[in-house]
Amino acid sequence: MRCLVDLEGAMERWSDSLWGKLVPRGRKQAAVVAILRRECDSRALVLDRRRALVPNTFVIELPPEIRRRLTDDSALLAEHLARQVRRHAAEQGYTFAGPVAVRMASTDEPGIGRFRIRSRIVRAERLRG
Repeated sequence: MRCLVDLEGAMERWSDSLWGKLVPRGRKQAAVVAILRRECDSRALVLDRRRALVPNTFVIELPPEIRRRLTDDSALLAEHLARQVRRHAAEQGYTFAGPVAVRMASTDEPGIGRFRIRSRIVRAERLRG
């Protein structure tokens, strides 16, 4: 049992460190997840009474210095965020056109602050190519 408690503590410290790189102190760590959820909610395309199609591809644009700090952990962070999107979609009854993908990208555009999220609907066939 002690082993599980130690493992949980290590995972929590790793998660806090990772989020600290992306979200400044004082802001909730859930800010990124909340924005991803809002992207789904606001960009949902109603197909019929029971189905709404939502974005499945998300790009989190970061200033180059933040992107460099996340290099080692970006794949783990991206998978965690994709899981959160899938969970939200399941709770809301949303449909995806293909697999959910989240990736980090650098941008030199001025005025994005800590990050900016862009989303789109991408069919499964187009993701393979």
